[in-house]
Amino acid sequence: MSRIAVVGVGYVGLSTAASFADLGHHVVGYDIDATRIAELRRHRIPIYEPGLEELIERNARADRLAFSTSLEQTL
Repeated sequence: MSRIAVVGVGYVGLSTAASFADLGHHVVGYDIDATRIAELRRHRIPIYEPGLEELIERNARADRLAFSTSLEQTL
């Protein structure tokens, strides 16, 4: 599968990253907000979307979804 970088993990970016990861792609979500990235790495999501938390947790544990504050490492 493909490697995908999603820049910005707000409402749209986070849902997109999790969906692509669930399809089997390796996805890195990038954001400049270090607090948001730290929370996402603990599988705590900053928005409400039914089923999104489980989607993130499942794909992060399967090493298909990661989060970063370093654009260089993301790309």
